[in-house]
Amino acid sequence: MRESSSSRPGAALSLKGRALRWLSQREHTRQELARKLAAHAEPGDDLEALLDGLMAQGWLSDARAADSVVHRLSARQGMLRIRQALKSKGVAPELTEDALAALKATELDRAAAIWQRKFGVPPADPKERAKQLRFLMARGFDATVAGRVVGGVQRPLDEDGDLRG
Repeated sequence: MRESSSSRPGAALSLKGRALRWLSQREHTRQELARKLAAHAEPGDDLEALLDGLMAQGWLSDARAADSVVHRLSARQGMLRIRQALKSKGVAPELTEDALAALKATELDRAAAIWQRKFGVPPADPKERAKQLRFLMARGFDATVAGRVVGGVQRPLDEDGDLRG
């Protein structure tokens, strides 16, 4: 339901006005913006046509939204958590893989930097090691990367970065 102009002068916004306001604050995916606007749409409003127009004019882009999410989260989270964030925002799987491709090469370095800020010293006992591994895995780094950062028994990796044998 739209805000009543009688309660606050100038408070009623068109769907396009709301969309542009939200897009000026940060990038949104089509699905995300549609969900937000649907709460304000009235019968007769053509939400799909509005979204199509915003995309055609270049104001709405799932690819830009995906890049924005990756940029915002990459310093604090691993690929698994970033992939989940992109999925929850409705980014298509092929766009998700494109956006995450560059992160694969830096995953170990990013995990090491996060681990260094939080802990900075190798674990003294198995309990501390488990705590450090859980921390990195909760941040979205897979067990292989977390194990390599924290230290301990390491098995060789294949060319894709997966454990061999």
